[in-house]
Amino acid sequence: MSKIPTPILVALSTLPLWVGVPVALAQNYYGAIAYSEQTGSQGYSYDYSSQRGAESSAVGECERYSKSGDCQVLIWFRNACGALATASNGAYGSGWGVNRGVAEQYALQSCGSSGCRVIRWVCTTR
Repeated sequence: MSKIPTPILVALSTLPLWVGVPVALAQNYYGAIAYSEQTGSQGYSYDYSSQRGAESSAVGECERYSKSGDCQVLIWFRNACGALATASNGAYGSGWGVNRGVAEQYALQSCGSSGCRVIRWVCTTR
């Protein structure tokens, strides 16, 4: 008969102590920004448990102000920040990033007009 090495024996003896203990999983938080081209209205959401929930909330908020029926999600993000930039000539852009500054930078870059400015930013709690 072979002898079980002590480290394995100790590990096996503690097995019942940790089997079945739930492992804490990192929570994902979702956010979104919706925009109406027709009216310029916007809606946003953050700290939702699903992408779908965040998008639905952002569109709903946008439509409450717009009432145009054309609100659409421009950006969604998870454990991050989102931003929306617009210009007086109708150009707009959106972006996301690990912090507000990065999200705003991408929104301005995607806007495509020299007159763009950030009009909305939002971050999840992470």
